[in-house]
Amino acid sequence: MANSEIDIIIPPWGGELLVEILELIDFENIRNKWILGYSDISSLLLAITLKTGIATAHGTNLIDLRGEFSDETTAMWQSVLSTKTGESIIQRSSKHYQKEWQHDNPTPCVFHLTEQTLWKTVANHKVKIQGRLLGGCIDIIRHLIGTPFGDVQNFRNQHINREPVIWYLENCEMNTADLRRSLVQMKLAGWFDHCSGLLFGRSPANTPVDNYTVEDVYQDLAAELDIPIIYDIDCGHVPPQITFINGAYAEVEVAEGNGTVLQIFRP
Repeated sequence: MANSEIDIIIPPWGGELLVEILELIDFENIRNKWILGYSDISSLLLAITLKTGIATAHGTNLIDLRGEFSDETTAMWQSVLSTKTGESIIQRSSKHYQKEWQHDNPTPCVFHLTEQTLWKTVANHKVKIQGRLLGGCIDIIRHLIGTPFGDVQNFRNQHINREPVIWYLENCEMNTADLRRSLVQMKLAGWFDHCSGLLFGRSPANTPVDNYTVEDVYQDLAAELDIPIIYDIDCGHVPPQITFINGAYAEVEVAEGNGTVLQIFRP
């Protein structure tokens, strides 16, 4: 981060114990440059944005860029990260997603995109929300709560003029009870104060507990917070995924299973 000859950092994969490095980072002297990734990397991304106001990019990682070409959704990372201050860029929901990993059956574009993508809403009708984007892998970023790296209120006051927040979240390994506990913890910590909406990525997890499904989790949360919830979006461990910029102003729309994410890079 301190090397002026390096313009972007794209980790190859996550990092199960990445949280251990946060207290070793000199946040006051890091340079403004892109970091792109997801999964465990999202704790680093969110911590940097909350602590410094520097934008970070939640999206593909280096391993998923090793193919001969990228699908349309994944390939947008270059266009998004090339967008200049004051400009905007729009991304659209994918046409198909990957149901499961097939590492023994490689393809030229890495993924096997076979299932039709459908973005859904708890209200089952057209939704449009606006606000500043924050988020990541909920398994990981929940551990920032109560630490110096998870002060959402200070970020709102110092860096985004107290504008509302759109949270995008994705579940890697948790069952529905653990997901619910984590969301309640985020709510009690004030992370959902002044939140205009929630986005949830497709997940390989979300195993029901005693018939408590992930749709039940979303319904409960929507009722408690009285905000729109959009789910099964292109984000996280079920590729492909849209590139979300922590700190960017966004307008997210969903209608008839299709979604658009307009991001505006304004101070």
